[in-house]
Amino acid sequence: MDHVALVSHLTSRWPEHRIGRSLSRVSALMDLLGSPQDSAPVIQVAGTNGKGSTCIMIDSLLRAAGLRTGRFASPHLSDVTERICLDGEPISRERFHEVWKEVEPFVELVDEQQLDGIAMTFFEVITGMAYAAFADAPVDVAVVEVGLGGGWDATSVARPEVAVVTPIGADHTHILGERLAEIATEKAGIIKPGSTAVLAGQEPAAVQPLLSRAVEVGAVVRAEGPDFGLLERRPAVGGQVIRIQTLGGTVGDLFLPLHGAHMARNAALAVAAVESFLGGKALAPEIIEEGLAEVKAPARLELVRSSPAVVVDTAHNPQAARVTVEACREAYSFAPTIGVVAMMADKDTAGVLEIFAEVMDQVVITRAAGSPRALPVAELAQVAEEIWQAGAVHQAPTMADALDLATLLADAAGPAAGVLVAGSLIAAGEARDLLTG
Repeated sequence: MDHVALVSHLTSRWPEHRIGRSLSRVSALMDLLGSPQDSAPVIQVAGTNGKGSTCIMIDSLLRAAGLRTGRFASPHLSDVTERICLDGEPISRERFHEVWKEVEPFVELVDEQQLDGIAMTFFEVITGMAYAAFADAPVDVAVVEVGLGGGWDATSVARPEVAVVTPIGADHTHILGERLAEIATEKAGIIKPGSTAVLAGQEPAAVQPLLSRAVEVGAVVRAEGPDFGLLERRPAVGGQVIRIQTLGGTVGDLFLPLHGAHMARNAALAVAAVESFLGGKALAPEIIEEGLAEVKAPARLELVRSSPAVVVDTAHNPQAARVTVEACREAYSFAPTIGVVAMMADKDTAGVLEIFAEVMDQVVITRAAGSPRALPVAELAQVAEEIWQAGAVHQAPTMADALDLATLLADAAGPAAGVLVAGSLIAAGEARDLLTG
């Protein structure tokens, strides 16, 4: 079976945006595989926004400290192999196929049981493959990004030594609940007995569920503000220079090759997570410096082309859109900005577009290929036309067409113009492939 056929075979299962609220199937698979999730200590990361970039930073810091890492991420930008990384790099397609062959017979055994009435979902299978790959490597530590929610997410079959919670906002409300407290309660499920909970600053409604869970299970809490945090930041070419509070005191003059205050805060969170993993031992400043400087986070306000400049970002909910708009203004100062936007049907389209309109002078509405959840162009454009002035909304049937049109509009607007692609991770990945491939 070639790679395309294997990916199609795996993704034909119950898709990851449909959730089977149970750990029964993935637990059964882990039992059959000999509990690979327990082969290395785990740092698990939940939250609404910033999970992926925080995991990338944690991974880089751990490697700078001399540890071999495994990192599980979701979803992927271009290829499913990106979800399972060893020492900072996606596993090869060859190894991906080998891991599937190793776990396939056991997946079939679990499928036959139809636990809770369904076969294993795609996300459960890929999670099992990740833990199996980490055990086979082996790795010293696994950095695991929650797919959706927390306590019942398939990644939670492991018991993390460190549970990291990035800022929580309203997303996936049809699954997690409408109220912030409900969402936080579910995400707090990753905090397990004996763990350390490393918490980013949160909206007031999200704080109590997290602290209550920590008290309930006897977890140690390290919180942004009293225990760690960002002290200062200034923009720099290709990123920013930051000063943070760590267990060892203040560490400054750290170059972070990512844009925006949110990324600077994520960096402080990542350092706190690694220090907690090391048993409360302060990281040496030179390790922090090396680890942050080596961070590579694709499609996070990433400049993928110049003349005209084209920046790609994964923002897909209002909370993420807000920080993207602010960071884009600071880092690029396009005049004007031409937007390219595609979104999923289950997102707060109006909320996101209203924020994008603050920086996007014109917008090209398109559709992300390859997702049944992608909102049709006409429907998204109808929402956009209620927000932008007449004549500022354009439509394109494909991402390739949208990029071509946006480039023409930017060229016509002058040398200071730029293009910002955002609205969904799938769209960001598609645009990035077209522009860099």
